[in-house]
Amino acid sequence: MTENEDEFVNRPAAEESHDDIYDDEGSVRHDFLTLVGAAIAERDVLFLRQNVARLHESELGDLIEAIQPDQRLAMIHLLGDDFDMTALTEVDETIRMQIVDQMPNEQIAAAIGDLDSDDAVYILEDLDDEDREEILAQLPFTERVRLRRALDYPESSAGRRMQTEFVAVPPFWTVGQTIDYMRDEEDLPESFTQIFVIDPTFKLLGAVNLDAILRTKRGVKIETIMHATNHPIPAEMDQEEAAQLFEQYDLLSAAVVDENERLVGVLTIDDVVDVIQEEAEEDLLRLGGVGDEELSDSIAETSRSRVPWLAVNLVTAFMAASVISLFEATIQEIVALAVLMPIVAGMGGNAGSQTMTVTVRALATRNLDIHNAFRVVRREAGVGLLNGLIFGVSIGAVAGFWFQDPNIGVIIATAMLINMMAAAIAGILIPMSLDRFGADPAVASAVFVTTVTDITGFFAFLGLASWWFM
Repeated sequence: MTENEDEFVNRPAAEESHDDIYDDEGSVRHDFLTLVGAAIAERDVLFLRQNVARLHESELGDLIEAIQPDQRLAMIHLLGDDFDMTALTEVDETIRMQIVDQMPNEQIAAAIGDLDSDDAVYILEDLDDEDREEILAQLPFTERVRLRRALDYPESSAGRRMQTEFVAVPPFWTVGQTIDYMRDEEDLPESFTQIFVIDPTFKLLGAVNLDAILRTKRGVKIETIMHATNHPIPAEMDQEEAAQLFEQYDLLSAAVVDENERLVGVLTIDDVVDVIQEEAEEDLLRLGGVGDEELSDSIAETSRSRVPWLAVNLVTAFMAASVISLFEATIQEIVALAVLMPIVAGMGGNAGSQTMTVTVRALATRNLDIHNAFRVVRREAGVGLLNGLIFGVSIGAVAGFWFQDPNIGVIIATAMLINMMAAAIAGILIPMSLDRFGADPAVASAVFVTTVTDITGFFAFLGLASWWFM
């Protein structure tokens, strides 16, 4: 046994920590990956159980992503029942599907039965209908009904994200009955902070926090200490809107209700944190026109996700080039224009991207609406004017000195001011208009803003030059 292997195998459980497998940069340690790879090759189940099975689900997910593709399924097979299926919710969708597609449905069903319902749905929702039904058919009736109900809700809705395990009691129960129920009942969530109060039809009446239960005498009825449920979330509500409610009201959990206000599940803060992260990543990727791309995607899949908006960008580039062609004679006579054109367009593009990024994020978080839109547009126009003056004067002075012609300096300074103003206004109005008409501003804004800044910059610069010199 090597020194490194002995370090992992013989470490007491009390000494296990996040630092065990991560280096200073937060990546899985190379020596640990080497040991795991060797254990898989040698079918060393003991090492894997002692050093891999003990990992937190997020750590196990990082390990799965870090090891070689051909080692992933082998490690899962070697771990058997000791493998925590929850780890598959922590990996890229592509990796998860590669693993699940190679696992027998019987094994998936056995593992799904031990998961919380929200994690089970997360894995099941990406499977083919045939495989999903085969797996569900092998689950106990109650659990099967719960999962099917969650899967029936729209993708990216609160109903898909909710956990169907919760604690609910009638209002006439006493605190003592409630405590005894929680002690005796085996089918309860692993952790919870609220007990919900329902009527015989499962209609939500209110909730009681666990601290209130602990502070109240056993003979007191639940209805006397319950409070109105904090912002029950409709199951059909988009998960991003639900996350905004958590953020606005500092919620740890929230009841999820159907159209008849019957309790169907609970949304917890750990799921909401995942939603916030996913939505932020999605907006960032869409701003770059790359769609739902994963690092683990193949070359063909990555190319396919990027081609559509690159094609659109090519069309808009020809539009900008057509503007340049209108001033071909002017460019031939004044070579300096060809040298300076990219500066005007580039600065406008960057300024527009800055405004667009802020606007798209404000729209996503609902901080920008009709009530403050005019004020924000006015502010961005002011920013464009100020930045246009600053950089217009600076670049004008440099260009005039560079080409020994003050006229060139005046022209590019004026064009810079015009384009920076246009970029600021386009950067806010285009995303707002797309959002107003139901389009995703994160997807389409970049191409249109770039088109506006390129065309405006070229037309302003070359048009002014033609008028000034001709």
